[in-house]
Amino acid sequence: MNDNNLDDDWTPLVTLASGFEADITVALLEAHDVPAERDGNDTVGIFGPGFQGATARGVTVLVPLSRLEEARAILASPRELPDDD
Repeated sequence: MNDNNLDDDWTPLVTLASGFEADITVALLEAHDVPAERDGNDTVGIFGPGFQGATARGVTVLVPLSRLEEARAILASPRELPDDD
């Protein structure tokens, strides 16, 4: 696990279909100052640990337990894409 919040237990927030989706989710949470990391369930196999596509078991994003509700609210909030202006 990450050394952020050593006194805090890490808990699953969401399991996503691919490593790419998990990386985007981690980046979104970290942009809101919520520590997060991914736990790839398929870190070995024919595709190897760098594989970013869909996996049979998915990729779980973990956050500190004390930040779980905040992280859920961030994921639930609507996001607007920038205009093409």
